[in-house]
Amino acid sequence: MQNENKKINLLMVDDEEELLNSLSKRLGNRDFEITTATNGKSAIKVARKGQFDLAILDMKMPGMNGMELLHILKKKHKFLEIVILTGYAGIDSAVEATKRGAYSYLEKPFEFEKLLEVLGEAYRTRLRKKFEHDKKRQQEIDMLSMGTSPMGILKSLIKIDDDA
Repeated sequence: MQNENKKINLLMVDDEEELLNSLSKRLGNRDFEITTATNGKSAIKVARKGQFDLAILDMKMPGMNGMELLHILKKKHKFLEIVILTGYAGIDSAVEATKRGAYSYLEKPFEFEKLLEVLGEAYRTRLRKKFEHDKKRQQEIDMLSMGTSPMGILKSLIKIDDDA
C-alpha cells in the first residue's frame, strides 16, 4: 500500500476484545500501525493524542455507540476516513452512517481481503482530500504574496491557518 518507512495509522474501536486483538495482529502484519480502544470515550482520548489516517468503528458498543463516535471523530478530524463494522447491519443505519461521513459500512462477519480493499480505498480517498485541501491553501498563500502589505499578508495567513 505504501512505502516501507511509513505505515497507515489506524484507530480500531470495538468492545469485542478478541476480535480487536485478532484483527489488529493481522493488520499490523500489513502496512498498518494499530491503536485500539474498547469504547468510545477511550477512542476520543486516544484520537486527541494521535494523528490517525483511518478508523474502524464497531456500531454497537456499551455507552457511546459507533454512530455517536463517528460524528465526534469526523467533527474533530476532518481528513479521518472511517469504516463502520457491525453485526447488526441494516439499510437505515448504513445510510445514516454514510450521511454522517463514514467512508464504508461492512457487516460482520467480513472477509479480511475485503476489509483490506476498503481500507486501501479509504486511505487513497484521505490522501486525495488532503492533497486538494493543501493545494487550495497553497494557492491562497500564493495569491496573498502578490498583493497586500506585510501586515495584511500576516492577518490573512492567520485566517488561512485557522481554517485548516
